[in-house]
Amino acid sequence: MDGMPVRTWTGESADFDAAPFDSPMDRACASPCADWLDALPQAAAILRMDGEVPTVEQANDLLLTAFPAFKQSGGADLFGAETKWVERIAEFHASKGKSDSFEIRRDGKLGPEFFACTVGRLPSPNRLLFTAIDRSSERQTERNLRRELLSDSLTALPNRTGFGEEIDDRLANGHWPSECGYAVLAIDLVRFSRINESLGALAGDELIITVAKRLKSSLRQGDVLARIGGNEFAVFARLNNGLSDALHIVQRINDSLSSPIRLSNLQIGVDCAIGCSLSNTLGDDPDDIVRQAQSSVKVAKRTGKLEIYRVGALKEAHHRFKMESRLREALANGGLTLAFQPLVHLRTGEVTGFEALARWIDPELGEVMPTEFIPVAEESGLIVPLGRWALYEAIQTLARWDLMHGEALPVGVNVNLSAIQMARDDVPSIVEEALRFGGISGKRLTIELTESAIVADPEKARHVLGALKGLDVSIAMDDFGTGFSNLASLQSLPIDSLKIDRSFVSGMLMDRDKDAIVRAVLSLADSLDLNVTAEGIETQALAQTLQKLRCWQGQGYYFAQAMPEQEAFDYWRARWNFETI
Repeated sequence: MDGMPVRTWTGESADFDAAPFDSPMDRACASPCADWLDALPQAAAILRMDGEVPTVEQANDLLLTAFPAFKQSGGADLFGAETKWVERIAEFHASKGKSDSFEIRRDGKLGPEFFACTVGRLPSPNRLLFTAIDRSSERQTERNLRRELLSDSLTALPNRTGFGEEIDDRLANGHWPSECGYAVLAIDLVRFSRINESLGALAGDELIITVAKRLKSSLRQGDVLARIGGNEFAVFARLNNGLSDALHIVQRINDSLSSPIRLSNLQIGVDCAIGCSLSNTLGDDPDDIVRQAQSSVKVAKRTGKLEIYRVGALKEAHHRFKMESRLREALANGGLTLAFQPLVHLRTGEVTGFEALARWIDPELGEVMPTEFIPVAEESGLIVPLGRWALYEAIQTLARWDLMHGEALPVGVNVNLSAIQMARDDVPSIVEEALRFGGISGKRLTIELTESAIVADPEKARHVLGALKGLDVSIAMDDFGTGFSNLASLQSLPIDSLKIDRSFVSGMLMDRDKDAIVRAVLSLADSLDLNVTAEGIETQALAQTLQKLRCWQGQGYYFAQAMPEQEAFDYWRARWNFETI
């Protein structure tokens, strides 16, 4: 069918009376045909089929306007060189169907033109009615909207959706040798949020545009750069030499961002975290490779170096997402409980208090350890409702114990405070409300916080701890020795006690370095008039050694594991006579 011509139309009105008609209906339809075509609101023509070749018998003015080459050629260029449309009409004629529709695309002076066409069968034998509606402006609008949908308005780079389509196009239409793979690099601007908050949104936009230009200049021809998030970019790169190609690209990216960027008369250094995912086969799902790179960049933000995706990381991310969903449901439906580990006076054996520890047994996930769900809660922001729940529940437990005992117990409770909760929540107000609601004195509550909570925002920490001291609440620094504390912070903050991390305590009898650290902490605390609690006491020998070193308080499996509420009360009552160690 290629090269099949359309028979020439003379350009004059067809004389239907002179044409051979097979029935009276044909003759009745012939005379008003010109009026019928002119009455149609779209370009239209009557075609006669001679075998498989359509010939134009009559056309209205709209068709002559839409197809000027048709009139100039005397009817020979209705479809131009696109013989597939002739084939489409011939197929319809052979099918004996009543009507069909299709689209014609042709190259115009201002770009591609599109016509929505229909063809229908007329009563007269071998005659068809052809219509065409110009859809060029609509197609142009669709292309513009699609371009906006697939691109970032600020940088004109592909967005997340457009990036996926670019990858699909490269993989489907590019030349890929069998040994060739590709990499996706996720690039996160680490300090962008602070810059945006400090200098304003316009400066943030200027920074993004400048970074995009620098990144684009550092890439090779054929690499694809996209902006897939507010401060996150991604690169698709073909790898002819495996990982070494990816490492070279990372080096060029780091070099391009090494020099400061000038914003509002300031020189701003740009730090980025880069995560990389590799694919050695074209059979991999590109969306999975992108997600793997994004998973790796989260690790890179913590480690400060390039992270290559490791197998299983995405599965872990799915597990963490499910855990977050289940934890949210557990918080809403009372699915968590508190366990209480006793704090014992090392000289007298008296139970001075209990540390409240969250416990979670999920119907689907089973028992989930705090080391698993606490990081998920901090990452998702659930640590704030979790911390509030733990505080209220711990104080209510003290109130119930007092009720069972008939008077206030000579014990307190320790509750952990996350650095994220300190930053986001109104901790003093929450503590005051919980104490008032439970009818518990602030002297029976100790808030434990890690060194990271202080280091993150010292001024905030000083304000919060000062307000807590105003409520008579004690402050303990947890896991002392594992973070970044210094003498200045210990002197300037209202801290009452230090808790030596179990990693030092449990091995001090076998490791002289750990023994020296414990002794140094005890000496420092004595100089600053601070109490010390040793975590991780698991043997009598360890308890006696710490007692001789004048350590005030201890906790660990030697005394008891964390227990449910009633068991903890029974444990205190059993030791009420203050057994010695």
